[in-house]
Amino acid sequence: MNLALPALVPALPALGAAATLAVGRKSPGLARPLAIVPVAAAAVLALVVALQLGTGQTLDAATRLTPTGGPDVALAIHLDGFSSLISVLVGLVATCVQVYSTAYLKEDPRYPSYAALVSLFTAAMFLVVYSGDLIVLLVGWEVMGVCSYFLIGHHWETADARSASLKAFLVTKLGDVPFLFGIFLLGADAHSFRIPDVLAAAGEGKLGHPTLIALLLLAGVAGKSAQFPLHTWLPDAMAGPTPVSALIHAATMVAAGIYLVARLLPVFLLSGAALVVLAVMAAVTMIGSALCALAQDDLKRVLAYSTVGQLGYMAGALASGDRQASVFHLVSHGAFKALLFLAAGVVIHAAHTNSISAMSRIPGLRKRVPDAYWTMGIALVALVGLPPFSGFFSKEAVLSAAEHAANGEALTNGLGPASAVPVAAGWIVLISAALTALLTAAYATRLFLVAFHGPAGAAAAVGPPTEHEADAPYSPELDEADPATAEPSAMRWPLWVLAVPTMGFGIAGLRSDWLPALLDGGSLRPSPVTAVIGTGLAVVGALAAYGAWRSATARLGTGRTAPAAAGRVPGQAGAPAAEVIVADPGRTLLGPLFGPARHGFGVDRLYHLLFVRPVAAAARLVRFLDREVVEGYVQGSGIGANLLGRAVRLAQTGNAQTYLSALLAGVVLLVVLVAV
Repeated sequence: MNLALPALVPALPALGAAATLAVGRKSPGLARPLAIVPVAAAAVLALVVALQLGTGQTLDAATRLTPTGGPDVALAIHLDGFSSLISVLVGLVATCVQVYSTAYLKEDPRYPSYAALVSLFTAAMFLVVYSGDLIVLLVGWEVMGVCSYFLIGHHWETADARSASLKAFLVTKLGDVPFLFGIFLLGADAHSFRIPDVLAAAGEGKLGHPTLIALLLLAGVAGKSAQFPLHTWLPDAMAGPTPVSALIHAATMVAAGIYLVARLLPVFLLSGAALVVLAVMAAVTMIGSALCALAQDDLKRVLAYSTVGQLGYMAGALASGDRQASVFHLVSHGAFKALLFLAAGVVIHAAHTNSISAMSRIPGLRKRVPDAYWTMGIALVALVGLPPFSGFFSKEAVLSAAEHAANGEALTNGLGPASAVPVAAGWIVLISAALTALLTAAYATRLFLVAFHGPAGAAAAVGPPTEHEADAPYSPELDEADPATAEPSAMRWPLWVLAVPTMGFGIAGLRSDWLPALLDGGSLRPSPVTAVIGTGLAVVGALAAYGAWRSATARLGTGRTAPAAAGRVPGQAGAPAAEVIVADPGRTLLGPLFGPARHGFGVDRLYHLLFVRPVAAAARLVRFLDREVVEGYVQGSGIGANLLGRAVRLAQTGNAQTYLSALLAGVVLLVVLVAV
């Protein structure tokens, strides 16, 4: 294969970013084609590279960048079916996001800088996927972190965007510090930063500190892929534009951590302790995020917690030793989650609010946005994991991997010994993934029913404020919106483009050999038992949410008290706004857990008490020492020198007689001192 093609894949978006920044402000008309064309060309080239490479083939090429006195750093490309598949996903989603953004941010004066950052973000992810050297991979890893800071804080005028961007940057960097040490230690043990050399050393058992390396790398993975306990930045990142959310959540930043573990899975298979830690981390992430999603009123926060949970699924598959199942779900999730966010952007654009309880009071909302309504329904079914959509097959692959690991039959496909996967890890993942399937169906059904099939004002009951108000305030624009509001074409057709893999990609899962042939051989080994259990739990969860919604809606219709979420309704002229009570099945299903789940079970508050307040107190102490002590000494020395100068200046009278008298007095004093 000509190396120029894979080299152009990350280079084109990077060049497009530079060109957009250079000419975007002077020639705004060029910003959109400069944003779309390079990314679309890179997506096409990624597909061409994947087709030329074929299945079961690899391509390695490297040029040494610089000697280091230790393992060399090389500009290396490592291509196989794994990287080819991920690169196609990245290119598809990034192209859809760039096209969608041209309409979503049509009136935004900062669109050129936004588009350039999206292109650079895409180039960094391509670099991570194609890189054959861990240090070069780290460069792409860090560039994504910087781009995420600016993209999440795009609306920097708002306090939420500023704090969310800073939080995302700090939390991910917190995980990146041990991650960096893990890469250095891995390179030292393998005597190379080249990924093929590292995998060869792991296969031959030459790594001296596999558990320490794996745990250090997991810290970075927890930050980038929003795994517990470093997951809290991702829901807050919803302060950024919706297309950014689609890009970050579907195919780039959060997928990078899962990609890294999947790429280096032979290293993790050397440590059973690390796999158990990964399994526990995935279990807490899955269940906790699903409970939080069931309590959120903000549409984008529901989807954000959903992303956290699905990343937990991928991490659970890796903890079970099955890279194929994890990659399958990564690609499947990338398609339907990008679709969910882009469809959510259309709905928010039409409703002028993020609040699903407020959306439920807009008459005929689903008729205003028919494309978003149907495509979001398709994506939610895929998220729930019902056949024949992609989510069913990929979720089943994860459950099957956990079942095999729980039975001591982990499928590692030659990446490492199956016996290295602890049975405990399999059971942890299997139980938590099954429970998460139930909760996922519940919150997906709740979202769809409350947002699109609410009482539309007729059955809404006005009452006193509830304990938990809606996250997004009511906007008067809700009642002034044009009933004929329709999506712009640039926001409409990307939805159907992403709906195709959401519906069709999973059907390929009927062939249990296609993905293993693309990756590392073997078989997906689907299990009928887990398929029945997973689907059954999903159906139960959906029916439970539907029943709770019907019950709450019926109670509102009769005027009785119902589990609800609050939303503001404008009052009469001169009168205060009232609170409307909207049927919310989440409160019924969660009961006493609703309040804690709405606030993320207090993890952010705990971090504030354990880290933010002590650091702020230390900063105030340092400020006091600097301003009052150190600066006091500096000012004191200056004052002392000034006083001494004044005293000396007083002695300088210009009278020679005075000087001779002082000299004589000094001589007499010295004589007396010597005599004594």
